[in-house]
Amino acid sequence: EDTAPRIVEHPTDLLVSKGEPATLSCKAEGRPSPAVEWYKDGERVETDREDPRSHRTLLPGGSLFFLRILHGRRGKPDEGVYVCVARNYLGEAISRNASLEVAGE
Repeated sequence: EDTAPRIVEHPTDLLVSKGEPATLSCKAEGRPSPAVEWYKDGERVETDREDPRSHRTLLPGGSLFFLRILHGRRGKPDEGVYVCVARNYLGEAISRNASLEVAGE
């Protein structure tokens, strides 16, 4: 029978050097298989599915992979608090917050 999503693997806080790759883990179960979306500071994260030039990829299991952590003089666009949200028609599950920090220069 169909089941509402539940998060079985939550993302954890990361400290990453700029230019390095990083992965925020998220794994959800449910039937039908839930669709996973990521939010950073409350805003939906665009991945390469929406924008082929994006440096962020949604992995098949639901994790968020960064090709390289962006960090510029004008700010740290990847730094922030992330949550992963898994949804199917029965409901949604929201992961714990994970903060991504870019290590100092």
